[in-house]
Amino acid sequence: MTPFLRRHRELRGSGAAAQARQEVRGIIDEALLAGLTVRRRDEEDALLVTCELVTNAVRHTRGPCSLDLAVRHDGIDIDVTDHSPDPPRPRTPDPSGALGGYGWLLVSRLADDLSIRPVDGDGKTVHAHICTG
Repeated sequence: MTPFLRRHRELRGSGAAAQARQEVRGIIDEALLAGLTVRRRDEEDALLVTCELVTNAVRHTRGPCSLDLAVRHDGIDIDVTDHSPDPPRPRTPDPSGALGGYGWLLVSRLADDLSIRPVDGDGKTVHAHICTG
């Protein structure tokens, strides 16, 4: 199905997750103005999934990452592309929170569809789909 709205953003550094959240909020605002239904819970899920994917890309790979968002009539597609061919790997969560380990677990639970595609040359795209409405 053809996307109704699209956004692309190159991200890097310590402000990447905040910039990614702004992009998600912006595209959801556009979708609402266009008459699409996006429940508050779906917006929160999309914000958290995007933030986790971007944070992991910035923290665990070299170089910048890119964020591609698409709103379709059935949901929000989130693609984060980075320069590492290594797929995300689940870790045992640290109960103290000091070492993390919750990000991939959260993404896996919140996304209605989750996949990893290799990128020509070097890297990967992590795709998540959040159903809306």
